[in-house]
Amino acid sequence: MSYQSSDAVVSDASGGAADAKKPRLLDDVRRRLRLKHYSLRTERAYVGWIRRFILANSKRHPRQMGVKEVEAFLTLLATRGKVAASTQNQALSALLFLYREVLQVDLPWMEDVVRAKRPQRLPVVLSVAEVQALLARMEGRPWLIASVLYGTGLRLMECLRLRVKDVDFARNEIMVRDGKGGKDRRTVLPRALVEPLQRELERVRLLHDDDLAAGFGEVWLPHALARKYPNAAREFGWQYVFAARARACDPRDGRERRHHFDEGMLSRALKRARLDAGLAKPVSAHTLRHSFATHLLEAGYDIRTIQELLGHKDVATTQIYTHVLGRGGNGVLSPLDRRVD
Repeated sequence: MSYQSSDAVVSDASGGAADAKKPRLLDDVRRRLRLKHYSLRTERAYVGWIRRFILANSKRHPRQMGVKEVEAFLTLLATRGKVAASTQNQALSALLFLYREVLQVDLPWMEDVVRAKRPQRLPVVLSVAEVQALLARMEGRPWLIASVLYGTGLRLMECLRLRVKDVDFARNEIMVRDGKGGKDRRTVLPRALVEPLQRELERVRLLHDDDLAAGFGEVWLPHALARKYPNAAREFGWQYVFAARARACDPRDGRERRHHFDEGMLSRALKRARLDAGLAKPVSAHTLRHSFATHLLEAGYDIRTIQELLGHKDVATTQIYTHVLGRGGNGVLSPLDRRVD
């Protein structure tokens, strides 16, 4: 397959006088990512890293580069960019995808490129009182989403991508479809959220009815479901639980659809609530997931049960929460506090 000149390699889809007969490299990257069912977030991240790699090497085509350029780019990220190890590893994963999946070049040296070692850090966990203070200063859908995150232990995107059919009020459980690692799992539906969620679904139903009346109402379906079930995209059960207030064009195919709630809005709401509550700890959506796991351990629940609720592949991942319980400090008497009778 032929490609355009290096100037066209990193141009945007809307850019310039490119030869339409020759596909651009980044367009091929996007097509391959979508064929492999990568998320839109991953697609944007990978395309961004590949673009930066090419620009950092004077717009040379990746076929003309090798281990020297890859290692120099990763080193530059660490030394000049001061990026975290996880960010550096994401850049490497993007380049691995480029060479293996897009260019289909067998480069054994890519296996020898050293990944940055991620530091072992304990998660930030709020106390029950701090969670209550945080939620008390939130309202509307941000409050409901934050409450679901804390009450179920869902990851942020698992929560935002929930479909109506996945909330089972009769069994008081939520089904997580295609979670991390492509796995399905069940988690608890807090009884305190049953009524708020039912009201939210009524709102979604009204939005969906309006969309259908306007000739829309089709939601994005993952993988090949849209072809297998051509009518499912318009069914109420497939709509997002936390649907966006307005429709927007889907960047994957340009069709106008109703997406899910904007994660940025939740992040800003959490920040405002944290400041209003006077909490010194950093708070993100994932902090609520950490707090969910830690508080269940404090309540005496089995770690294997918590592993299943969180969707961890290995129980060792769940065991990190045993280090933040506070039982070690509470169960040990400091020598300074020891009194001699």
